[in-house]
Amino acid sequence: MNMKNKFSVGEMAKLHNTSIKTLRYYDEVGLLKPMEVDTSNGYRYYSTEQFEQLNTIHYLKELGFSLKEIKRHLDHRDLDGYLHLLEKQKQLTENKIRDLERMRQRFQNRIQDIKQARQVTNIGEPSIVDMEERVIVRLMEKISSDPELEVSLRNLENLSNRKSSIYIGGVGLTISMEQLKIHKFDQYNSIFILTEEEDIQGPFVDTFPKGRYASISFRASHHNSAPYYGILLEYMKANGFEMKGDAIERTIIDHYISNRPEDYLTEIQIPVTC
Repeated sequence: MNMKNKFSVGEMAKLHNTSIKTLRYYDEVGLLKPMEVDTSNGYRYYSTEQFEQLNTIHYLKELGFSLKEIKRHLDHRDLDGYLHLLEKQKQLTENKIRDLERMRQRFQNRIQDIKQARQVTNIGEPSIVDMEERVIVRLMEKISSDPELEVSLRNLENLSNRKSSIYIGGVGLTISMEQLKIHKFDQYNSIFILTEEEDIQGPFVDTFPKGRYASISFRASHHNSAPYYGILLEYMKANGFEMKGDAIERTIIDHYISNRPEDYLTEIQIPVTC
């Protein structure tokens, strides 16, 4: 081999902006073996003919291929196989883009939630609001304490295969009509997570229907919700509204988001008919 076409491991690593450790690993797994090994000292040498092979390895790695997939391609150099690899990775990339778009939408909705929460002025004042249909995942389970709430939320996460960490502010509870009628506001009958996915499916998927809701917001956590249920029910009675479904309670801002109690915001909604 011409001395000008002979590069040590260090030179090869420097030329290709990689590490000596990486090149040695490629040699170990048979992905890129040196063109020559000096038997007297064990030094490894590469040639310019191997530059493109290393470039190909880097290119395919950047596309997300595993070293095993790259080695299989380099061993066989099959055009159909290479096209299949690219098509497979293209599909994986498109799936990631969809996942990122869903994540972006969740962040956008959460930002909007918080901005709107800061602008709420009719604190403690009941009103009627028109709501669009909301898609949720929901676990029907009796909940009457914070430990039960946390365990139920973990169960819902696992059963519906989603993470509540990205739904902070999108988690809520419901109280049945029967409990509302006897003014028992500390016994919840389900926990839910709001979701933005339009194509979501599964046994735990449910909806809050489009319609009119009696609504009230207050600057506290759900632990202080009982008086506001009373206010809301009195308002409904005085104005001739009848409940037609479970109450929906959602703490939008709490101590996990702000250490200022004046920032807290919890909302209660009850579906009604005139």
